[in-house]
Amino acid sequence: MGKDLRTYLEELGRKHPGEIVVVDREVDPKFEASAVVEKLERQEKFPLVFFKKLKGSAFPAIMNLGASYERLALAMGAGSVEEMEKNLARMERGPVPVREVRRDEAPVKEVILKGEEADLDLLPVFTLNEFDSGPYVNAAALICKERGTGSYNMGIYRHQKQGQRQLGLMINPANHGSYVRAEYEEHDEAMEVALAIGHHPALILAAVTKQPGIGGELEVAGAFLQESIEMVRGETVDLLVPARAEIVVEGRVPPHQRHYEGPFGEWPHYYYKEGDQPFIQVTAITMRREPIYQSIHSAHFEHNIFGAASRLGSLYRRINEAVPSVRAVNLPMSGAARAHCYISLKKRAEGEPKQAALASFITEPSIKHVIVVDDDIDVFNETQVLWAVAMRFQADRSLSVLSNILGSHLNPTAYGYNRMEKGSMETKLVFDATKPLPPYEFPKEAKAPEDTVKQIDLGEYLRGFDPAKDSWSPTAPAERKIRAV
Repeated sequence: MGKDLRTYLEELGRKHPGEIVVVDREVDPKFEASAVVEKLERQEKFPLVFFKKLKGSAFPAIMNLGASYERLALAMGAGSVEEMEKNLARMERGPVPVREVRRDEAPVKEVILKGEEADLDLLPVFTLNEFDSGPYVNAAALICKERGTGSYNMGIYRHQKQGQRQLGLMINPANHGSYVRAEYEEHDEAMEVALAIGHHPALILAAVTKQPGIGGELEVAGAFLQESIEMVRGETVDLLVPARAEIVVEGRVPPHQRHYEGPFGEWPHYYYKEGDQPFIQVTAITMRREPIYQSIHSAHFEHNIFGAASRLGSLYRRINEAVPSVRAVNLPMSGAARAHCYISLKKRAEGEPKQAALASFITEPSIKHVIVVDDDIDVFNETQVLWAVAMRFQADRSLSVLSNILGSHLNPTAYGYNRMEKGSMETKLVFDATKPLPPYEFPKEAKAPEDTVKQIDLGEYLRGFDPAKDSWSPTAPAERKIRAV
């Protein structure tokens, strides 16, 4: 049996049952479900939440699956975030072709609804944040084909529920899906799409990787799973869709037609982007008999971490192509796991830090500030990174300012050609917090000899404090004489 959402949930429940909490009572998908998750987040708890009963729908749902790097590392078979990052970068280089299966082998074909029966009201689509313009499908991998080449492209976008058979389509202008859609519209043609809801986390992670050209995400998903993604023919669109998804929504994006969309809580934790956008006319919904709906907790930790995890692999791979001595990359939560990037490398030539930073900007346009440090700094320890900035950086020599570069249109400070208007450009900063190379002599860091530290086994040295044995004022031995001076 192939890997999918259920095989992952079974593995998580078996190995880490404490990572899952269950809500048995009926919950309203408008605000109440997300409020439960936000209440946990405010207590610094980030479990996967399984809602068994949702008002107005017969289907259960999950949220917060991607709110923990460690859970995603488990999905990728890694023991740590840094190991996952390097594994993802390596696996991206070895794509695995998809495998087409028959309809009777595809769980997502157990229920097929077309035309008037393809009703989005069947799904427990969540309204997440207070001023969201409505319910949004936000954990769906959108699949389309590039016009002319037929290359499959996959990405995660936001889809406002605008009616029983209409979904909004808002894509970042820097994403490949935007280029694919624009090409169809330039030729006055509709773009066929399929939205896969509920699959193994590897599918979402692959969908947000940064591939060098249009397409390749489905094959990367196969690499992440270490097996081919099973695909099956769509019912109303000429597309292959994930056979083991919980739900697939099929439809078409008509050219030159728009519908008002937004606002919506986005990854910077602000509401942003509203106005006329393309939309999807739903033509079919296929699903398992008892599907599990999946939503992402938008504008919160899950949104940031789900989006960042696979980007770490893409960044590591692309930066390594420019600077082979890169050691690690981090997208910290202090920048909503998008806007700040920390890179460590073993510097071999002056100028490499800026080269690494430029590679990161090209790979992920949402990055705004890059801090490059030496390989003795742990980029997953923000205190160490900022210490390096404090002690190894001087702005007049080591700060680079790059203006008018394509960035994230969702960042509230992004600007257009006229700086007074909103747009998709940003000013990028590069902080070179690396030590200069010899012959310049930089002070040595004060610490114990490394060989001595490595030999210390704390289990042989330490025990718990015992008030009966460990008095802070031990009695001096009788034979010891203390002479007053």
